[in-house]
Amino acid sequence: MIYALIAAVLVGLDQLVKYLVMTNIPQGEYLPFIPYILDLTYVTNTGAAFSIFSDHTWILALVSLVMSVLLALALWKGLFKHPLGKLALTLLLAGAVGNLIDRALRGFVVDMFHVLFMRFAVFNVADICVVVGGIAAGVYYLFLMEKLEPQKEKSDDSPDSDR
Repeated sequence: MIYALIAAVLVGLDQLVKYLVMTNIPQGEYLPFIPYILDLTYVTNTGAAFSIFSDHTWILALVSLVMSVLLALALWKGLFKHPLGKLALTLLLAGAVGNLIDRALRGFVVDMFHVLFMRFAVFNVADICVVVGGIAAGVYYLFLMEKLEPQKEKSDDSPDSDR
C-alpha cells in the first residue's frame, strides 16, 4: 500500500533529522539554518504542544499509541476513499508514530525547528505531519468529502426514499 510507504518514509525522515540534530548540536544550542527565518535548535520536550502535560510523558505515549492504531485502522478500512483524504490520514499517522518512537525510547520528544521571525514553539518533522495532516483532514471532511467520495445510492426501501 502506497500510504504505508509514505508513512514509513516520513517516520524515517523524522527519526533521521532527530538523530542528526542529537549527534551534531549540543542540547540547548543552535545552528543557523535559514537566516532570519529558521534555526536548528536541539531541545527536548517531555510534554505535548507548547510543553503542556510535560510531567505526563507516559500518558502522551499511550495517546500516541492509541491514535496510531486508530489511524492505521482508518486507512486500512478505507475511512476516506479519495487519495487526498488517505494522504491526510497518512500524515497524521506518520506524525503520531514519529513522536511515539521518541516518547517510548527516549522519554521525551526531540524538537529542532525554531522559527525566528515570530514567537513560536520549537517543533519537529512529526509535528509538521500532525499539523498539516490535521488541517488537511479537517478541510477534506468539511468541504471536499461530499464532492470527492463515491456516494452510496439510496435504496427504494430506505426511509428517505419517495414512494
